[in-house]
Amino acid sequence: MNPRELKIISASDQETIRIGQNLAACLEKGDVVGLVGELGSGKTWFSKGLIQGLGVRPGTVVTSPTFALVNDYQGSRSAANGLKELFAVFHMDLYRLNTSAEWVAAGLAEYFDQGEIVIIEWAERWPEILPPEAIRVYFTIRGEQERELRIVCNNARYNLILEKISEEGKK
Repeated sequence: MNPRELKIISASDQETIRIGQNLAACLEKGDVVGLVGELGSGKTWFSKGLIQGLGVRPGTVVTSPTFALVNDYQGSRSAANGLKELFAVFHMDLYRLNTSAEWVAAGLAEYFDQGEIVIIEWAERWPEILPPEAIRVYFTIRGEQERELRIVCNNARYNLILEKISEEGKK
């Protein structure tokens, strides 16, 4: 299947957070979201929205894991049976990794095997680690506050995600 994409213009950091929250509502355990863009393009604001939208405890401080490499959070949402579903959210930052040996030594590959939600900032540094079905979000700076977000998905379920995000953006 050919990838589909959705372009969204964000006029502020708060709007970028809201777009992240909209995408979070569509994610399931096992999903991987790769964020691509230059420094200051909105990746961390978007990550905050994703993490907040995944039901992380209110008041949780979400920061870029540039030096830690990975921050982990406990997400939750109501399951179809009415019970609360708990899951892990792993937020990675690949900016400081220079070689694949560093990626392996840091044990980052193990996070993909856990079937939880993984968010990766600076995914363009190591595109080969992203699964083919990963959601990719490309950030482009268009002005002092304005950003273009291009969300690219590669399978049928993700096409439904794009449609839902597009509809949420019209509200």
